[in-house]
Amino acid sequence: MSKMKVGLQVFSVRDVAEKDFKGAMQKVKEIGYDGVELAGLYGHSAEEIRFVLDETGLEAISAHVGFGELAADCKGTVAAYKKIGVKFIALPFMGENDLPMSENWEKNLGIIKEISKECRENGITLLYHNHDTEYKKMPDGTYIEDYLFEATGLDAMKPEFDTCWVRVAGEDPVAYIKKYAGYVQVVHLKDFVGSKTANMYELIGTDKKADVTEAFKFRPVGYGVQDFPSILRASEEVGAEWVIVEQDNSYDTPSLEAAKMSRDYLKKIYR
Repeated sequence: MSKMKVGLQVFSVRDVAEKDFKGAMQKVKEIGYDGVELAGLYGHSAEEIRFVLDETGLEAISAHVGFGELAADCKGTVAAYKKIGVKFIALPFMGENDLPMSENWEKNLGIIKEISKECRENGITLLYHNHDTEYKKMPDGTYIEDYLFEATGLDAMKPEFDTCWVRVAGEDPVAYIKKYAGYVQVVHLKDFVGSKTANMYELIGTDKKADVTEAFKFRPVGYGVQDFPSILRASEEVGAEWVIVEQDNSYDTPSLEAAKMSRDYLKKIYR
């Protein structure tokens, strides 16, 4: 088994990246990350992003790109990320009105297959990044998450398991990683404390009216409830190439400091 590389989802340090993308990337490299997963271009062109990443020595692992953006201009969007050099494009979130069991699903399934085809033709693999919504059950008892990959085919779209949301949904991240052995190339490492609360998606900006309690909070990797030694072993066993740290919010700790806490923890348990 080859050793996995460790990346950072730029969304974790978006407050810094929005103001000074190059400076943020320099800090991310200094902290010890091998690469980054993008979540937007922060007002820069694809060429500018590529230049910064090349200059700082960070690999362009992947990018979270909205379903709507890809559906509106699949060729142009994929071409832009190809210029950056990403190996993966991940659909980061699809609401219940777009997922299986919705009236839009059949149309969306066709669009996903078109996106996958465009990605493959450009040497990019399409991924799907889950939240806990995908762990709702369909009438036959199948999870939406599993049906997604059955409907699209794992050659067309592969899982990018967000280990936080899998556990929040009540499932075991290790079991899900192993279930899709051979198809898991990127795994999100995300830690938290507490448990699922009502309207918790306000934390990622999808529910502006939510009243989120202190019951659930994101934490740097290694500072919450997750069993990362087991998650890392499973990820390595199934052939993952990358593990990516993501912390949706860091509250009173500066985001880059939180990113460093996560990286320092991983250096202790995974060398």
